[in-house]
Amino acid sequence: MEPRTFALANLHASTTCSRKFLIDHTHIQTQELPKFFVQLSKRSSKPVSNGLQKDQRKDLSRILRTDAAVKGVVRKANSRKYQQLWPKAVLEALDEAIRENQWENAVKIFGLLRQQQWYEARCQTYTKLLIMLGKCRQPEEASLLFEIMLSEGLRPTVDVYTALISAYGQSGLLDKAFCTLDDMKSVSDCKPDVYTYSILINCCSKSRHFDLIGRIRAEMSYLGIKCSTVTYNTIIDGYGKAEMFELMENTLTDMIESGSCLPDVFTLNTFVGAYGKFGLIEKLEKWYNEFQLMGIRPDIKTFNILIKTYGKVGMYEKMSSVMDYMKKWSFSPTIVTFNTVIEVFGKAGNIEKMDEYFKKMKHQGMKPNSITYCSLVSAYSKAGHITKVDSILRQVENSDVTLDTPFFNCIISAYGQAGDVKKMNELFLEMKERACKPDSITFATMIQAYNAQGMPEAAENLEKKMIATKEISGTRLIGC
Repeated sequence: MEPRTFALANLHASTTCSRKFLIDHTHIQTQELPKFFVQLSKRSSKPVSNGLQKDQRKDLSRILRTDAAVKGVVRKANSRKYQQLWPKAVLEALDEAIRENQWENAVKIFGLLRQQQWYEARCQTYTKLLIMLGKCRQPEEASLLFEIMLSEGLRPTVDVYTALISAYGQSGLLDKAFCTLDDMKSVSDCKPDVYTYSILINCCSKSRHFDLIGRIRAEMSYLGIKCSTVTYNTIIDGYGKAEMFELMENTLTDMIESGSCLPDVFTLNTFVGAYGKFGLIEKLEKWYNEFQLMGIRPDIKTFNILIKTYGKVGMYEKMSSVMDYMKKWSFSPTIVTFNTVIEVFGKAGNIEKMDEYFKKMKHQGMKPNSITYCSLVSAYSKAGHITKVDSILRQVENSDVTLDTPFFNCIISAYGQAGDVKKMNELFLEMKERACKPDSITFATMIQAYNAQGMPEAAENLEKKMIATKEISGTRLIGC
């Protein structure tokens, strides 16, 4: 379907809602660009820049202090004798565990918190824990936590119910999410609001239950609850990711015709991302121009999406033109920008260009992260440059970069493919020392490497370990 034509020239970008929730606005892809860059430069006498984009990581000493504090409190949580701890230590450890989505530690610390003589039950604490459990896909823990809250005599608030709905919805338990919504509606002074419905719509979109979105919007209309900009952006994002472009464009029409919720840069990025992801470059550029006519200007994320798009389809000249344009208008490249370019050239097998941008990244004072090193290791491994993989490993060991499971999977795979089983095993042990849990990819990679090297017994033993790990991981921790 051809995009509808709107009278957009007099529209202006709206401000984003202050009460936002977590929606994945993905990075995506693209092709022809020079024309709409010219249009943007004509409309923009003043360049927009977010300033120098620095990695906001805490310094290493603070990370170590905080990590030690959390571990110390967790150790105390495993004992019943600590009932008179200082509030500051326990509360800070709980906040840090929640912030880092360490749900096992968080629920242990919360159990310790409830043992303290000074403990006072608060809905805000439960809300934060429920949101975290939703992100970590732990609906059973969230349900148990809600029961504990009720047992403490607390009356759930709108935020508590909304967080619980999100916890169920993010795990695909939509029946439970809708039942919770019904329970919420039966409580006086605790009626669902636009934020609650936006969360539910987001969960339905992620679960590909688009048939439920109409039902939710009809209910909102019946209750007199108007969609917000966030609501519309959520629906548009869901349709875009599902390649339902006609519905995506129709929702944009509804958004504009509402008169109260105008498109913003998130809407722009969603359209650019959706069309770019599926290689519809002409559509992407057409809508890019339409959004400019609305007065909506791109941000650094828009350009990162375009860079990834052009790179993915092999249009390197256009990718370079985006980067040149960013430089001209003082858009500072971020860690995402460099990681995208490094990944693009790495997958294309252009090691020289990849190394060039890796050096540029470091020269600009940008700290590589786990994603950067993953791309480098994958490219070197694919090209058969195992000595360069060794070099990356040394760099990582001498840095304070936070490593994660995907990085270890990547480097374990590199050494496995090179036939270096000893190094692969060493990295597997180091992975556990750094508290990175092996996943199914880790085990599958190692089992494949063992079989390729004629080590069936080692492969069988590792498969047994994988099964045991899966069985242990289901244990409940909020038994307080």
